Amino acid sequence: MIDESNETVWQKALEIAKSQVPESEFIMWFRLGYLGFENGTILLRANNTFLRDQFMRKYGDFMREILSSIMGMQVNLSVEAQSSAIEQRLPLQKATATSLNSSAKKAEKPNPQQAASPVETSTSDEETSNNSSYPAYSRHTQESRTANLQPRYTFESFVVGENSNFAFNAAAAVAEIPGTSYNPLLIYGGVGLGKTHLMHAIGNRIAERHPELRIICVTAEDFTNEFIKTIHDRTTNEFKNKYRNIDVLLIDDIHFFQSKHGVQEELFHTFNALYDSGKQLVFTCDRPASELKDFSERLKSRFMMGLKTDLTTPGFETRAAIIRKKLELYKRTFSEDVINLIAKSIETNVRDLDSCIHQIIAYSDLINVEPTYDIAQNIIKQLTNAFKPAAINVSSIIKTVADYYKLSISDLKGKKRSKNIALARQVAMYIIRETTDYSTTEIGSEFNGRDHTTVMHSCQKIEDLIKFDSIFASAMNRLIQDCKENSST
Repeated sequence: MIDESNETVWQKALEIAKSQVPESEFIMWFRLGYLGFENGTILLRANNTFLRDQFMRKYGDFMREILSSIMGMQVNLSVEAQSSAIEQRLPLQKATATSLNSSAKKAEKPNPQQAASPVETSTSDEETSNNSSYPAYSRHTQESRTANLQPRYTFESFVVGENSNFAFNAAAAVAEIPGTSYNPLLIYGGVGLGKTHLMHAIGNRIAERHPELRIICVTAEDFTNEFIKTIHDRTTNEFKNKYRNIDVLLIDDIHFFQSKHGVQEELFHTFNALYDSGKQLVFTCDRPASELKDFSERLKSRFMMGLKTDLTTPGFETRAAIIRKKLELYKRTFSEDVINLIAKSIETNVRDLDSCIHQIIAYSDLINVEPTYDIAQNIIKQLTNAFKPAAINVSSIIKTVADYYKLSISDLKGKKRSKNIALARQVAMYIIRETTDYSTTEIGSEFNGRDHTTVMHSCQKIEDLIKFDSIFASAMNRLIQDCKENSST
């Protein structure tokens, strides 16, 4: 007989776990329902087998110890998985996939009349006519897979660090059982931090684990160009059929849709059609959806209704690990002092790290020597000058911050001290200090001659907010990027 009176024990255990487990991990893996207590065992339920298995692997023993301590007796855990519609189809799907693979091995050439491919590819008119349900797809061959999904972007080749742990786990969960827990998934962050890598990794893992599912992976720019072409060619129905009769839609760089109201409208209806059918949607963006400009509010709300996760700049240890992984892929070796020099010097993003590695390798190969510390140092000196941002106009920063907080420039520079104006003024001072060569005295003069100690206090306050408030830190990163972009226009 199941005793439900121990639910409070489980709740206490969750509170203890929450205080000891990183917040992102707690959100990701502790979404379990309490079923009861029977014969010394806490009975729980997970939404799917992936969540169950990951929870038990990562935190099973940890939670057993907490529960046993609370109850003063040895307690076991049992987690049952609630089968999803996809999981229920898997035996049949796997059998079908095995049959298709066997047939493929026997045939020298693929048969165009076989089942539709899960990955989008271009087809001839003859191939299209053989599959009227999904005219945009052909067989699931390696060639069709690489037409959209970059095979080098996998979970195995992604280096997980403190800046990407939550995003990585979310992406892996989506790829394991698409269309269930995390839908839509929005991955956002700055340039070169791994958004595209994770999106393609999701597509590649789904294609591997669920070969029966139809996938489209596309950039926002290509989606837009294709939509415009269909309007010109009067083939919008084909466009709708293509994008609304799939199982997984992955769109990279949705910030490209800003100010493009026609394509936003089409994406809104495509989103609804797929989401209502339980299909998986994954998007990447260079900012949180709430900060998209000239964007349909109802479409923004769709992006925000699922799981949102950001990628930030990797720390030193993660950068060093990324360098080692890159060298492993390139089948090259650097000494530890060279690796540490690169990791210490290139703090911008993964793309710049990769560029630095390539430059060092190329230079060493040209002069036919092993990469040395001196060679690396010279290359880095050249690159860091190239990576330095262009000078930012202070007036542009003040205007950008004023616009962001919906204030006038005179308010920002003036003497008003209301809470929202004071915060905006402190933010502007902080950004000027971080992105220009202005001294605190010069910054103070931009704000009606304020004392340099006021500027120092303001900058310290913003630094503290960034350190202890991840949401504010993310907003600041985006605002600084806007200041840079606006200054260059």
